[in-house]
Amino acid sequence: MRKIGLIGGMSWHSTATYYTRINEQVQRRNGGMSSAPMVIENLDFAEVGHCESEEDWDRAFKLIQRSAKRLDRAGASAIFIAANSMHRLYDRLAESVGVPIINIADCVGERMKADGVTKASILGTRQVMTESFYRQRLVSHGVSLSPPDQTQVSGINKLIYDELMQGIATRDAERMLKTFITNIAKDDVQAIVLGCTELEMVVTEANVLPIYNGAHIHADVAVEWIFGERDQ
Repeated sequence: MRKIGLIGGMSWHSTATYYTRINEQVQRRNGGMSSAPMVIENLDFAEVGHCESEEDWDRAFKLIQRSAKRLDRAGASAIFIAANSMHRLYDRLAESVGVPIINIADCVGERMKADGVTKASILGTRQVMTESFYRQRLVSHGVSLSPPDQTQVSGINKLIYDELMQGIATRDAERMLKTFITNIAKDDVQAIVLGCTELEMVVTEANVLPIYNGAHIHADVAVEWIFGERDQ
């Protein structure tokens, strides 16, 4: 099995999802007491959690770049960033690290293309829902995206940062997301992309539309990498 590097802590709830899902699949495949060869850099999300200006993003880039280089030196054969929003820095990071960094949006786009999904809507942080770094990669895999609804953007972004990243998941939040998804379904959309790992705390698979959980798909690709079934 090949060793992978995981950059986590953004938030730690997301890291726990990756760690659990990857190890469960490795143990299921190998049996016994097998677990995944993995190096984890768990960062303090308080240092990069509210990037607004380009100066903020430059600071986040330097922090994550140092983390990626440490993982490279530790023998990771590929790196996975356990945070959708931080893939805004993907291009700069990929150019500055000696091992592949696997892009979460490409993994999601590949899965949707394989399933024949051609129209979807994204739920996540403000950056993921509105900026091009995530949306364009899905479009490149043949997935057209509904335009972001600013009411949804504001409500979901506030929920993620004020509640979910602090481990708070309420019935009110579940109802809000269910209402958003029900309204999205009226626009002839085939699927929902969960572009924030923490949203799984209030969005279940039992919805009016299929849910493509980016973190789960990304973690599945990490397992494929570990077993040598994937090179990019």
